[in-house]
Amino acid sequence: MGLKSGIVGLPNVGKSTLFNALTKAGAEVSNYPFTTIEPNMGVVPVRDERLVRIAELVRPERVVPATVEFVDIAGLVRGASRGEGLGNQFLAHIREVDALCHIVRCFEKEDVAHTEGELNPERDIDTINTELILADIETLERRIAKLEKPAISGDKKAGRLLEASVTVKKHLEDGRPARTLPDELIKEIKELNLLTAKPVIYVANTSEEVPQGLNPHAQRVKEVAHTEGAGFVSLCARLEAELAELEEEDRREFMKELAMEETGIDRLVKESLKVLGLITFFTIKGGRECRAWLIKEGTRVQKAAGRVHTDFEKGFIKAEVMGWKDLLECGSETACRQKGLVRIEGRDYVVRDGDIISFRFAL
Repeated sequence: MGLKSGIVGLPNVGKSTLFNALTKAGAEVSNYPFTTIEPNMGVVPVRDERLVRIAELVRPERVVPATVEFVDIAGLVRGASRGEGLGNQFLAHIREVDALCHIVRCFEKEDVAHTEGELNPERDIDTINTELILADIETLERRIAKLEKPAISGDKKAGRLLEASVTVKKHLEDGRPARTLPDELIKEIKELNLLTAKPVIYVANTSEEVPQGLNPHAQRVKEVAHTEGAGFVSLCARLEAELAELEEEDRREFMKELAMEETGIDRLVKESLKVLGLITFFTIKGGRECRAWLIKEGTRVQKAAGRVHTDFEKGFIKAEVMGWKDLLECGSETACRQKGLVRIEGRDYVVRDGDIISFRFAL
């Protein structure tokens, strides 16, 4: 499955700087070409050490990582839910993404004006969340109006959906996003694609002095994320942009000087996968290709086969599965087979993170 993550935030919080860093990072990864889909969209590879080590052992002609598509969504202003500024465009783009990277300004800089005056992360978060909540309330009001008549007429399904919609609307009116609802209610409203039901990663954009640490402003953003059960990453977008400009060897040396084990971009990509509950499995096509695939945790192997090709799912017979660690420890697939570490699994097998899978199917 593809993963599309929308970068949102108020003006002058560092959205474009982070997006530029993301696109350049994608371009710099050896053998992982960056692809620009539109001027405000970019595809970034998921750096996965497991894939690297498998490829070093197998030595394929081609290595294909999983990817995350980032969309630089137009800046938001108060009144976006009513169409103010680029509000309608902003909200339409949010409906198309799977998760939100909410950039929150946590740096002081006199030459970069703050649209709301003084620095206040909680207020900035509330500004965007409020606009999204208001847009969702409007969506629910339209649904409630459509359900009232059939519910009164005795339609049980309409009655159930009406009750759920009214409950969700009250939840939103209390200032709480839909993603904080119980799972059973989220299922009832899934088809509405509510904006506040989407998983969120709060990204605290700090100054160069604390590229990965937490200043007081970033700490408050982290607390908001914890309260909502949302993802959180602290980074310095300007520093990430500088790192993305460097050659790989220079980047590693610079990171070593800064005591950075991994870039903020890599942490952001990993957090994006985490909030969506995604895991990775791998395929090896002889000596031709090693590839990483993203699927929802809990996916059965026949469904996972469809990620590779629809024919694999339709004609699924069985899957041969081994763990990535077993392959590295044994040194080859043949050695894994000799030790009984390659398992035959049927259609109901639930794929585990890190599985290497070979699918058997009939056309």
